[in-house]
Amino acid sequence: MHLNGVEIEDTYAEAFPMFLSRLIVTAVTKKWAFEAAKEATGFATSIIGCPAEAGIERVLKTDETPDRRPGVSILIFHVSKKKLKEQVLERAGNCVLTAPSCSLFNGLDSDESFEIKLRYFGDGFEKKVEKYGKELWSIPIMSGEFLYEEKIGVKRGVGGGNFLIFAENEMSGLIAAEVAVDAISELEGVITPFVGGIVSAGSKVGSRKYKFMKATTNEKFCPSLRKEVESPLPEDVKAVYEIVINGVSEEAIKKAMKIGIESATKVSGVLRISAGNYGGNLGKYIINLHDLW
Repeated sequence: MHLNGVEIEDTYAEAFPMFLSRLIVTAVTKKWAFEAAKEATGFATSIIGCPAEAGIERVLKTDETPDRRPGVSILIFHVSKKKLKEQVLERAGNCVLTAPSCSLFNGLDSDESFEIKLRYFGDGFEKKVEKYGKELWSIPIMSGEFLYEEKIGVKRGVGGGNFLIFAENEMSGLIAAEVAVDAISELEGVITPFVGGIVSAGSKVGSRKYKFMKATTNEKFCPSLRKEVESPLPEDVKAVYEIVINGVSEEAIKKAMKIGIESATKVSGVLRISAGNYGGNLGKYIINLHDLW
């Protein structure tokens, strides 16, 4: 199969179940809502080494936020519901409560929820209030008050959707990856949690040499190791970039993969599209590239 003249390999991405929450951060300006959201989703590329996986979902219009102020929605993922709650509490408390003019709301309609006890920061001066049709807590802060919704929804989502861009050189691959991430960022219900949405150092589970490592370089996709290991890379591939996608559902992941791949294949220098998997041994979701169309 070819798309825009680029071969789409007959393979699959392997994804796995995770729990997720969606938070809505609002502020007096888009700048401060975005700054708080950016900090709240920091150090959250992969739970291999990070305490969560998180990212900015999208910038919201004022008519999409509870308080009609500029806002940003973020998604936070974890394989453990208990640890997800801990991460939501810590990120909201350290990165949103402390940010100028910000408020925090639940952004997920779900059957399950947990409560984040940020109100204790008020040291007895906190008050329960009714605003914007919601029950909120008001915490006195130096610039006024911090308003937040205590009950945060949680549901099952999907992590680890992905595709690989094989390129003739570093810059063409990077540009294709950037274009793909930009296209995916327009969608609702997905995030690309790695730095700038792009993975340069793809990993595999475990190690062939160092037994204490949970993950190590995916050597078969390293062009410099093509002659040392069994590699699927053609001789003309000089760079590989991976786009990893987490989403609220398998369908959301598939849509993001499809749009991302279509965008990447329009860039000159892209030679092939593939995907990362672990032989079906890691995740319950098998997403075949050819089935996206």
